Amino acid sequence: MPDEESASTSTGGGPEYDDAGVPTFESVRDQIEARYATAQGAAELDAETAEGRSVDEQYEERQRAAAERLAQIRESMRPEEG
Repeated sequence: MPDEESASTSTGGGPEYDDAGVPTFESVRDQIEARYATAQGAAELDAETAEGRSVDEQYEERQRAAAERLAQIRESMRPEEG
């Protein structure tokens, strides 16, 4: 297995490990940054598609409808004056 570890570190594709077999801080940070960048890029691409915009618009419409319904419920619970 040590041969595999040295092969992965020499190619730069796999995580780097210290002598105890623990991933180095730098390799863990690089993995996290790569995953974050991938997720951020996917979100940007999704927002640029018609389907992605449609989902956002549907969500905003549901939020508005929910706020209106909540206002109606609160109004109906107020005591009648007069």
